[in-house]
Amino acid sequence: MAGNDDGRPSVYPTLRYADAKAAIRQLTQAFGFTELAVYEGEDGSVAHAELAQGNGAVMLGSQGTGGRFDEAMKDGSTTGVYVVVADVDAHHRRAVEHGAEILMPPTDQDYGSRDYMARDLEGNIWSFGTYAPEVRG
Repeated sequence: MAGNDDGRPSVYPTLRYADAKAAIRQLTQAFGFTELAVYEGEDGSVAHAELAQGNGAVMLGSQGTGGRFDEAMKDGSTTGVYVVVADVDAHHRRAVEHGAEILMPPTDQDYGSRDYMARDLEGNIWSFGTYAPEVRG
């Protein structure tokens, strides 16, 4: 299923860090990423950040925020993958029909996306949604 036809990437690695602010500094200063957006929680944690490199991007945030993604990842890896899809509900139905473990059903998010979350057979976390950050290379 195609995501966007407007040149935006449709796959975004998603990362969780114990010290997300330090990770952002390293990714921008040492690895040349460009900070697109950083949203902090009330406690100063990074709720969500977007960093670009060329025409690609990563999304990241602080561990321990208690959000659905953070909870899904607490016993496993600190990496997941976000994939942009055009029709979240149809994509979700297909995943359910094929026995995927659904961690969060399709949900409208405050930032305008509609997402769902699943775990694959090896425990990796996959999020599928309509949100596609604009990446300016």
